[in-house]
Amino acid sequence: MTAHKEFADDLALYALGALEPAERSVLEKHLNECSDCLREVDQLRGDSALLAMSLTAKTPPARARGHLMTAIAAESRTRRAPQATGWAVWTPSLAAVALLLIVIVLWGSDTNLRLQIAKLQENYSQQQEALRRANAVLATLSDPSATRFTLSADHTPPRPQGKAIYVRNRRTLIFLASNMPALPSQKTYELWLIPTSGAPIPAGVFKPDVNGSATLINPPLPENAEAKAFAVTVEPEGGSSAPSTQPIMVGTGG
Repeated sequence: MTAHKEFADDLALYALGALEPAERSVLEKHLNECSDCLREVDQLRGDSALLAMSLTAKTPPARARGHLMTAIAAESRTRRAPQATGWAVWTPSLAAVALLLIVIVLWGSDTNLRLQIAKLQENYSQQQEALRRANAVLATLSDPSATRFTLSADHTPPRPQGKAIYVRNRRTLIFLASNMPALPSQKTYELWLIPTSGAPIPAGVFKPDVNGSATLINPPLPENAEAKAFAVTVEPEGGSSAPSTQPIMVGTGG
């Protein structure tokens, strides 16, 4: 048993190929006679291979890494500080341990770097989408071919009012409403594009905030629809395919 423990101290270094020739020769003779130590060497070699392959894996082989590090830690405790002439014996062992530690640290750094890159890519995509939307709004507001519609109601101030900016060839529309009355339960406002011919076209539903304000930006519209006016009606929740009430606001282009 005493001899078995003595050789067990060198198993990790032997598995890493870092044992001195003289010590390796003695240990190999022991391995020919000790099946337990031989199984331990095979296990350590397998753990080393798993750890090396894990550099491109998403999750670390915790069992392999823990087993190998425990063996190296035990080996380090059993060796004494080198004598003045002993560096030739110690250098390979320290190099093997250092190499293994570098592999483990690099694996952790690689995983953290991948997570940071993924987060940056997600933020970049979100910023690109926000920029795209902002450019679309700016293009509509500054387009010289845009037609502007002002919608108002026949009531005493503050009167509900709406402004529609429509670019026909882009199929883009920005609608701003103010002073809108609060809606009854299960009701919504619906904006309508009134074409030069044909039935009114749904242009989006909206509900005002507590200040009576609302915004519609680029609702789905048919291609090349020429508008002579825009109107707003009160419709059932979810909107209607055709107006079901009289418009509360109407505005022609100008």
